[in-house]
Amino acid sequence: MRPKVRAVNRRFYLAAAALGISVLGRLAWALFFPSKLILVDLHVYVEGSAHLFDGTLYDWTDSSRSPQFPLPFTYPPFAALLLYPLHFLPFDLVAVGWILATTAALFGIVWIAFEMIVGRAAMREQSWRTAAVAWTAGGMWLEPVRSTLDYGQVNVFIVLLAMLAARSTRWWVSGLLVGLGAGIKLTPAVTGLYFVARRQWFAVVASAAAFFGTMGLTYLLTPKETHRFYGELINDPHRIGPVGSVINQSLRGALSRIAGHDIGSGLLWKSAVLVTAVLAFFAWRALRSGDRLGLLLIVQLFGMMVAPISWSHHWICLVPLVLWLRYGPLREAFGARLMFAYWMFNTVIGIPFVLGTIQKSMWDISRPWFLSWLGAANSIGVLVLFGWMIVVGRRVSPVRAADRSLEREPYPVA
Repeated sequence: MRPKVRAVNRRFYLAAAALGISVLGRLAWALFFPSKLILVDLHVYVEGSAHLFDGTLYDWTDSSRSPQFPLPFTYPPFAALLLYPLHFLPFDLVAVGWILATTAALFGIVWIAFEMIVGRAAMREQSWRTAAVAWTAGGMWLEPVRSTLDYGQVNVFIVLLAMLAARSTRWWVSGLLVGLGAGIKLTPAVTGLYFVARRQWFAVVASAAAFFGTMGLTYLLTPKETHRFYGELINDPHRIGPVGSVINQSLRGALSRIAGHDIGSGLLWKSAVLVTAVLAFFAWRALRSGDRLGLLLIVQLFGMMVAPISWSHHWICLVPLVLWLRYGPLREAFGARLMFAYWMFNTVIGIPFVLGTIQKSMWDISRPWFLSWLGAANSIGVLVLFGWMIVVGRRVSPVRAADRSLEREPYPVA
């Protein structure tokens, strides 16, 4: 065996070992070091969905694990329908399966991100497979995924659906995946803008049809809960949690902390959304055609910004973002390394999470000015990222950059 081949195989085995250790560490943390907040959201999914058919799905709350804010079931009834069978199983079994499935979904996100950057043919090479395994192992410890695994959240599965939809060449598959995702958590509906940008009109129609199909199904099964969610609760972000908490990294959360009060959905918020939309549009135009992952990231980040609440663990799209910055068509552009370093620092340290540990109360919005601005790390970072894309995007051809990326082996780690 040639020395180069041996080196490639050795790196793969090391990456696989790192992934195995990460998974075992996560399982041990969840099963043998219990605390009230470990898998807290998974408890809500399992215990809350059990009330789907007794008429109390959206009245039920769990205050045993979060005394400051009793946790309700906040997702559409279609999500409760999918989760309903879990309450028949032992929770420890559900927890193990959830962590393993989350890890597999993260690997899927990383793999598809690499496919969209270098092409499917390149993923047959061992070096790129090694990179996918290594980044999955490392990605488990980046802040969005780290908190998602801590809480037992659904976010990784949601982003995987969007990645699969963008990857698929069949319009009905793409639309079905996005529609089902929106039926589970609403926010994946923003992926429809990706289809609009690429003029995939059949996929737009299919995603809308699939979403309304989820509504129709649950209306047939539980009309009261379906009507209550879509007719009443859908417009109440305070039911999801405190808008001003530092882990809410949306525009509304960031601006509310800077202003010292909840700005609501008034003129200030609308103006900020308009500015973000304009920057996102011109960033998309700057990337030109061919960079599907770049376009998808713009859409996902825009969705995170304009949602009333985007907890720091919702930002799973930051994982493919750092891959795009490190390996994508703009990796050699001016400022690319600085962009990559910023988002790696933010996700490794977890700025919102760290600030969340020192805030006196999740309900207090007013705080010192430097904490308010520091707590806007994701929002400011996205605006700067869009501006950077606009400036440098047109200087690099996505096709030529993707071709050059095949001329060298990837670095499995940052």
